[in-house]
Amino acid sequence: MSTFAKPENALKRAEELIHVGQKQAALQALHDLITSRRYKSWQKPLEKIMMKYVELCVDLRQGRFAKDGLIQYRIVCQQVNVSSLEEVIKHFMQLSNEKAEEARNRAQALEDALDVVDLEADKRPEDLMLSYVRGEKGKERSDREFVTPWFKFLWETYRTVLEILRNNSKLEALYAMTAHKAFQFCKQYKRATEFRRLCEIIRNHLANLNKYRDQRDRPDLTAPETCQLYLDTRVEQLKIATELSLWQEAFRSVEDIHGLMSMVKRTPKPSVLVVYYAKLTEIFWISESHLYHAYAWLKLFNLQKSFNKKLTQKDLQLLASSVLLAALSVKPYDHKYGASHLELENEKDRSLRMANLFNFNFDSKRANREMVSRASLLSELAAKGVISCASQEVKDLYNLMEHEFLPLDLASKVQPLLSKISTIGGKLSAASSVPEIQLSQYQSSLEKLTTLRVLQQASHIFKSMKIDMLSRMIPFFDINAVEKMSVDAVKHNFVAMKVNHLSGAVHFGKMDIESDALGSHLCVFTDSLNKARSLIHPPVHKPSKLGENFSLAGVVEKEHKRLLARKSIIEKRKEDLERQILEKEKVEESKRLSIQKKSADEERERLLKDQRLRQQQRISREIKEKDRLEAEKIINDFKKIIKNGDKIHVEGDMTKQFAMEVVRSQRVKELEEMEKKLQKLAKKMDHLERAKRQEEAPLIEEAFQKRLEEEKILHEQEQLREIDLSKQHHTGDLQEKTRLSRLLQHKNAFQERIVQRREAEFSSLRKEREERISQLISSRKRERETVRKLMYYLNMEEQRIQRVREEEEARKREEEERKKREEAEMKLKLDAIAAIQREKEREVEEKKEKERREALLRAADPPDARPAAAIAPPAAPGSNKFVPRHRRGGEGSSQRTAVAPEAADRWDARQEAPHAREVRPLRQDALLLPEADRWSRRPLRQDAPPARQEAPPSRQPDGAPPAGSTTDRWRPGGGSRSSANSSSASSSTGWRKN
Repeated sequence: MSTFAKPENALKRAEELIHVGQKQAALQALHDLITSRRYKSWQKPLEKIMMKYVELCVDLRQGRFAKDGLIQYRIVCQQVNVSSLEEVIKHFMQLSNEKAEEARNRAQALEDALDVVDLEADKRPEDLMLSYVRGEKGKERSDREFVTPWFKFLWETYRTVLEILRNNSKLEALYAMTAHKAFQFCKQYKRATEFRRLCEIIRNHLANLNKYRDQRDRPDLTAPETCQLYLDTRVEQLKIATELSLWQEAFRSVEDIHGLMSMVKRTPKPSVLVVYYAKLTEIFWISESHLYHAYAWLKLFNLQKSFNKKLTQKDLQLLASSVLLAALSVKPYDHKYGASHLELENEKDRSLRMANLFNFNFDSKRANREMVSRASLLSELAAKGVISCASQEVKDLYNLMEHEFLPLDLASKVQPLLSKISTIGGKLSAASSVPEIQLSQYQSSLEKLTTLRVLQQASHIFKSMKIDMLSRMIPFFDINAVEKMSVDAVKHNFVAMKVNHLSGAVHFGKMDIESDALGSHLCVFTDSLNKARSLIHPPVHKPSKLGENFSLAGVVEKEHKRLLARKSIIEKRKEDLERQILEKEKVEESKRLSIQKKSADEERERLLKDQRLRQQQRISREIKEKDRLEAEKIINDFKKIIKNGDKIHVEGDMTKQFAMEVVRSQRVKELEEMEKKLQKLAKKMDHLERAKRQEEAPLIEEAFQKRLEEEKILHEQEQLREIDLSKQHHTGDLQEKTRLSRLLQHKNAFQERIVQRREAEFSSLRKEREERISQLISSRKRERETVRKLMYYLNMEEQRIQRVREEEEARKREEEERKKREEAEMKLKLDAIAAIQREKEREVEEKKEKERREALLRAADPPDARPAAAIAPPAAPGSNKFVPRHRRGGEGSSQRTAVAPEAADRWDARQEAPHAREVRPLRQDALLLPEADRWSRRPLRQDAPPARQEAPPSRQPDGAPPAGSTTDRWRPGGGSRSSANSSSASSSTGWRKN
C-alpha cells in the first residue's frame, strides 16, 4: 500500500500510470488513498481525486471499487460538504449512462444483444455451448459481449447509488432522481426482473427507515417535501409497472403508496390521487375484480368532478358512463351462498383490505360491518347523481337491466345499445392522468349480464322452455356458453333451472324449493344406508397382535431411554434457568444504572426548566403589555370607522385577541342585517317570477298545440308525395326490365364462349405447371444424390486422415519406447564399465602398496644381504651421507631423466608388463623428494586408467611375502592411504641415512 504526503501527489501518480496504460494500478493507488485513515477530513483535492477515481471505475467496469470509494467519501464529507458527494455521484451516473449509450449505439441488433433474462446472473455453460453450436456470426457475438456488460454495469451503478443515499436526509432529491432514472432504464429496455428487484430495494429502504428511527441523518417523513418526493417515486413506480404489464408488482406499488399515506397521515395532492385510482382501475380490471374496479372508477369520478376545474361536460359524461358501465359489469350475485366459513372470513378480510385502499371506513366489529356490494354501489351512484351525468345510451341500458321486465325482448333491445356504446371512447381533454377510456371493454361483461337477466326473468314466468327458443332469446352466445353461465348462477343461488338434453328443454324451478334440507337429502340418504349396512354386516375385528410382539426387555430399554432423555431435558432446563437468572441480574443492574443516570438528567433538566420558566414569564409579561396596547389601538380605530362606535364598551383586561373578537362580532351583526335585507328582496323576486310563469303557461300550451297540427299536415303531404314517387320508380323499372330482356340470349352465348376459352387456358397452364414440377423434382433428386456422394467422400477422407494420424501416433510411441530401452541399456553398459574401472584402480593401488613395502624392506636389510643387481645402482654415489638434490648426478640423474618419459606413458601401455620393474628406481628416488614435488606428480597418474599389471611379483631375499600378495591386496584403504604410507616411508628412509 503506497502512502503519499499530499493527496495531489496521489493524483499525479495516477495520471502518470494512466499515460503508460496501467489503469488498474492507478485505480488501486487512488483506492488506497481514499480508504486510508490518514485523510478523514474533507479537502478540495479529494473531490478531484474522486472524479478521477469514478472515471477509472467506469472505464474498467469496477463496480465494487466504486461502491467502496463512494462509501468512504460519504463518511468524509457528510457533515462538511455534502454537495461535493452529490456532484461526484452525478458525475458517476453520467459517465455510466454515456458508456451504456455508446455501447447501444454501436450495436446494430439491440434486442439480440440484450437478450438476457437477468443482468446480475453470470453466463451459463449451456448458453455458451448453444451459441457455438448455432454458429453465431462474429459481429452478433461481439455485440452481445460488448453491450450486455455495460448495461450490467449501469444497473449496478443505480443500485450502488441508491444504497449510498438510502438514509441521507440531505440528498433526498438525488435519491428520488436516481430512482426515476432506474425506472426509466427498466422501462426503456423492458427489464422486468431488474424492475422487481428495484421495487424490492426501495421497499426495504423505507422499511429500514421506519425500523431504525434513531439514525442521525434519517429523512423525516413528516416533512411535506420529503413525503412528496417519496410519493412521486412510488407513483412513478406504479406507472412503469402498469406499462410493463407487471400487475402483481403494480398492486404491491399501490399498497406501498397507501402505506406511505397512512404512515405520514397527510392527504396527498389530487393529481397523485388521480393517478392512484386510475391505475387501480386497470389493475382490478386485469384481475377480473369488477366490483373493486367499479369502486375505483367512482373515486376517480368524484376526484375529477371536485378538483378538476377544466373538466368539460363531454369528459364528465364519459367518466360517468364508465362508472355506470363498470358497476353494471359486476355479477348480480355474490359468492357467499354455499361457501364455507373460512372462505367467508377470507372474503371479508379481502374486502376490508381493498376498502382500505379506497379509504373507506367500516365498523371494526364484523357483525356490524357493511361490506361493499353491487347493490350498495348502484344505490350510491343514484344518490350522488352519477347516473344522471351518463350518456343516454348508458342510461337506457341501465334501465333495461335493472328496472325493466322484458324476458323475451331484453336481448334484442340491449344489442343495438351495446353496439352504440362500443363506439364511444377517447382521451379526456382535461384529465391527462386518466388513461384513454374505451367503453367497448365492457361489452362482454354486459352481454353476460344480459344473459343472466334473461334467465332470471324467464324463470319467473316460464316453467319449462325449449332450448332452441332460449337460444333465440340470447343471440350473444351459443347454448354451451349459456349452459356454463347458468351452472355458475345455479351454484350461487341466483336462478333455479335444469337443462334436459334428452327432451331438449330447460326446466325452471322456484328458489324456495331447493332449500338446504332438500339439497342435502343425498347426504342424509347415504348416512342411513351406511348405518343399515353396518347393522346387517357388522365389521370383523381382527385379534390384536400385541401378545406376539410383546417383549419386556424392549419395554425396559425404551423406558430407560425415556428417563435418560427426561434427565437431559431437566439439566438443560436448569442451565437455561441459571442463564435467565444471570441475564435478569444483568438487566436489573443496567436498569439501576439507567435510573441513576435518569435521575441526574432529570435534576439537570429541572434546573434548566426553572430557568426557562422564569425567562418565559418575563417574556409573557412583555407580550401581554404589548397586546393590551395593540388592542386599545384596534378598538379606537374601529370606533372611528363604524357609525355606532360610541356604544362599544369593553370591561376587564383587554387583549389583542379579545379586541379582534369584538370587532369581528360587530361586523357579523352588520352582515346579518344585510343578509336579512337580501332575503326579503329574494322573496319578492320569487313571487314575481312565479306569477310570470303562471301567466305564460297557457300561452306555451296553445303554441305547442298549434305547431303540432301544422307538423301533422306537413307529414301527410310528405307521405303522399313519397307514394307518388315510389309508383313512378316502379313503372320505370318495369320498362327497363322489358327492354333488357332481349339481350339475355346474347349474354348467355357470350358467357359460354368466355368460360370455354378460360377452361382451355387453365388446362394448358396446369399441364405446364405439372411438367415444371416434374423437372424440379428430378433436378432436386440429382442434387441430393450429388450431396450424398460428396458427404460419403468427405466421411471416407476424414476416416483415412484419422487412421493415418493414429498410425503416426503409434509409430511415435514405439520410437519413444525404443529410445527409452536403448538409454536403459546404455546406462547398464556405462555402469559395468565404471565397475571395471573401479576394479582396475583398486588393483593399481594394491600394486603401489606392494612396491612401497618392498622399498621399506630393502631399506631395512644390510647391504651385503641384498642381491648385487639390486644394490649396485644406489651404491655408486658414495657413502651414506645425505646428498642434496642439486648435487645429485651421475647415473642416478641420467636414470631419472631416461625413466621419466616411461613413467609418464606407462598408463597407456597396457601390454608392456615387463617394463613395470624398470619403474622401481624412479619410485625409490621419488621417496627422497620433498612433499611438494611428490604431490605435484599426482595429476599425472589421473590422466588415464591404470594398466593391468600382469608381471609376476619379485621374491625378496629374506623370504618375505610379495608386495602384491593376498594379505595386502584386500587391506582396506585407498589412494589416500597409499600416499600416506609413501610419505611415511620416505621420512623413515631419510632418518636412517642421517
